[in-house]
Amino acid sequence: MMIQPCEPADVPVIFEIINESAAAYKAVIPADRWHEPYMPLTAVQSEISKGVRFYRYSLNDHIVGVMGIQDVKDVTLIRHAYVRTQFRRHGVGRALLEHLSQLAIRPILIGTWKAAEWAIKFYEKNGFKLVDTKEKNRLLRTYWTIPERQIDE
Repeated sequence: MMIQPCEPADVPVIFEIINESAAAYKAVIPADRWHEPYMPLTAVQSEISKGVRFYRYSLNDHIVGVMGIQDVKDVTLIRHAYVRTQFRRHGVGRALLEHLSQLAIRPILIGTWKAAEWAIKFYEKNGFKLVDTKEKNRLLRTYWTIPERQIDE
């Protein structure tokens, strides 16, 4: 097991892992929020250009999970946390989250779809807590650049 910062050459694999793993959202988020692919390659590249630093979890020289970290204003955001389906429930996400949490020197915020109950449980199990709706809306509007429709969901 090895966690390292992603390199520019890893972008196609980041794209692949995000989209393979994000298939889990297709059945639970509103149809108007689902895209095919879920995150186009140009969107991955755009996130990197906006300061998201991706880290990779590798097993036997194969990247099996990715997670991003981004400093925004006075907080650190955990962004785009995805593990290949076949490697879920093997500690990959937890190891990445712990690693990125150690890198952060500011308060950490994490956003996910409210319908993604498995993701919410994962973050709660790893020490994060859900905020109420009013606070969630304030945080999303302050630290994320997402459409109002996504804030609702």
